[in-house]
Amino acid sequence: MAMFEDKKKDREILTVVGLMSGTSLDGADAAIIKTDGVHIFEHGPARSVSYEQGFRDRLRACLGKSIATASMIEEFTQFQIAMVENLLAENGLSANAIDLIGFHGQTIFHDPANKVTVQIGDGQMMADMMGIDTVSGFRAQDVAAGGEGAPFASLYHRALAGDLAGPLAVLNLGGVGNVTYIDGEDVLAFDTGPANALVDDWVLRHTSQPFDAEGRIAVKGEVDQDAVEKLLDNPYFDARPPKSLDRDEFPTGVIEGLSLEDGAATLLRFTSESIKRALDHLPSLPRRWLLTGGGRKNPELVRLIAEAVGAPVGPVEDVGWRGDDLEAEAFAFLAVRSLKGLPLSLPTTTNVPKPLTGGTLYSANVASSKTA
Repeated sequence: MAMFEDKKKDREILTVVGLMSGTSLDGADAAIIKTDGVHIFEHGPARSVSYEQGFRDRLRACLGKSIATASMIEEFTQFQIAMVENLLAENGLSANAIDLIGFHGQTIFHDPANKVTVQIGDGQMMADMMGIDTVSGFRAQDVAAGGEGAPFASLYHRALAGDLAGPLAVLNLGGVGNVTYIDGEDVLAFDTGPANALVDDWVLRHTSQPFDAEGRIAVKGEVDQDAVEKLLDNPYFDARPPKSLDRDEFPTGVIEGLSLEDGAATLLRFTSESIKRALDHLPSLPRRWLLTGGGRKNPELVRLIAEAVGAPVGPVEDVGWRGDDLEAEAFAFLAVRSLKGLPLSLPTTTNVPKPLTGGTLYSANVASSKTA
């Protein structure tokens, strides 16, 4: 461990692979960046891999449980290891070119009120099989200290935003929606409500499709406004941020009996209305909204969000960011911050009592780990 710290902890710029598997369960992302944990100096190669249906179903079966089987943890970790191996091979890179891996894992259970958050993935297996030191367990220390443990990409959004005019909102549309409000150095973050998870589950339940590609199903439907109002009748939306959600916070029994199209349309409207409710909790109205996550590729959802927030809305690619890779990049960035003892979360991003570092460092070919 000491040798790792001597070699890398004080080095200014590290080359890092970040790995992310989100709550939408559509697949996983890997991305390489060069960073000192404060600035981003280079965006390297990246790749995304969709989950095959059987693997997705096995992961989905873990949701809502505070523990996963050893075989599922190993299978998931092996999938992520293969992603790193393929990313390096495709770009003619060796493991020696990488200083660190940021391995988020797959969230299967998130209950910050009871100080529990569970991300599966074996950081030691990753480190040993890749021969690259690995940081994992990013959210655990935050939740143990009374924080929400999410959203967690906010400090990366702020680092990227640089000189962009504020106030600015970065809206991540994954399984759950979360917003980062940035105005200079000031940052506020919280989960807004559902994004893709509910409509993805609805479409999967009624068709063989894992999601509503480009909103083509929802655009044909009629919104059941009564159902939307019932879904919005949840104390979460009035709670002051920072705050976070589990993927399955909102039961959708109120839309049972609707057609495929009407149900999809209703759930998209619920998403946009939940984002509109978020405006009540922002210090001021953002001048623009930058969208990341898979939901930014759904034109119907983007249209509804623009209508709801009443400000210019566009994908993060408009300012040169990589929307498909942003979350993976964020955990590469956070891995370096963890290594250097820098905060991963703030009182204004996760409601943690004070700026807090976190993450567990797994040293390659060493059987033990320690908190970074």
